[in-house]
Amino acid sequence: MAKFGFIGMGNMGCAIMKGLLKTCAPNEILFSSAHEEKMETITKETGVPHVSSNAECAANAKYLVLAVKPQVLPHVFEEIRKTVTRDQVILSIAAGYTIADLTEGLGGNVRVIRAMPNTPAMVGEGMTGISYDESLFSEEEKKEVEHFFTSFGRLERVEERLLDVVASASGCSPAYVYMFIEALADGCVKNGLPRQAAYRMAAQAVLGSAKMVLETGKHPGELKDMVCSPGGTTIEGVAALEEGGFRSAIIKACDANYEKNKRLK
Repeated sequence: MAKFGFIGMGNMGCAIMKGLLKTCAPNEILFSSAHEEKMETITKETGVPHVSSNAECAANAKYLVLAVKPQVLPHVFEEIRKTVTRDQVILSIAAGYTIADLTEGLGGNVRVIRAMPNTPAMVGEGMTGISYDESLFSEEEKKEVEHFFTSFGRLERVEERLLDVVASASGCSPAYVYMFIEALADGCVKNGLPRQAAYRMAAQAVLGSAKMVLETGKHPGELKDMVCSPGGTTIEGVAALEEGGFRSAIIKACDANYEKNKRLK
C-alpha cells in the first residue's frame, strides 16, 4: 500500500505531488486520473505509478487526496464510497465542499481533512489552509498531515468556516500577483527596460517583499512606509495606485471569489 494516493491530476494535484516528491520517494505515492495519456506522461516524468481506476487508488493509499474539481466530486463519491475505510485519512482540496458534505458523500464512516492549497506548491512555496476535527486523528496521523502540507510550503490551521476566505488569501491570489508582475513589467517596458529584465526584476521584487512580510513580522503598511520617502518617487506611485482604485479592486476580487466558492457545490 502506498502512503499517499491522489485522485485527480490537474494543475493543483500535479503541483502538490511534485512538491511532495521533494521529501517522498515515487514508490510511496500513486495516482489516478481520467486521462490515460496524461497519466503515462506524468509517470514517465516523475516515476510515480498510476492505477487504472479511482477505486483502485482509494484501496491502496493510507492518505487519500481528493484533487478533482468540485463538479467532479459526486462522480468520485460513487466510485470510491464502498472502498474507503475509517482507517484512511481523506484529504480534500475541492473548494465549496464542507467536511460534513465530504463525509456524507463518502458514506459517513470516514475521517476527512479539508484543505485549500495553492499552485506555488510546485516550487516548494505553497500556502495551505486546513481544517479538521483533531479528536478523530492520532498524533502520528496529525504529524504526517503536517509533514505532507509543509513538504511543499507553509501551513495555516483555520476554522472550517474560514476556508472559503483562505481561497482569496492564497488559493486565487497567485493569479492576481502574476497579473501585477505582468502589468509592472509592461510599465517598465513602456519606459525602456528590456522585457525579460523587467519580468525578472518585478518578480524578484515581489518575492523579496513577501519575504520581508513573513520574516520581519512588520505590518505591510509599515514596510510600505519605509519605501515612501517624503516627496519621493514611490509615494507618487502609491498616490497613482490609490487614484486608480488599486486596493478596492483587490478587495472586490476577494469578494467575487468568496461568493463563487459558496456557489460551487
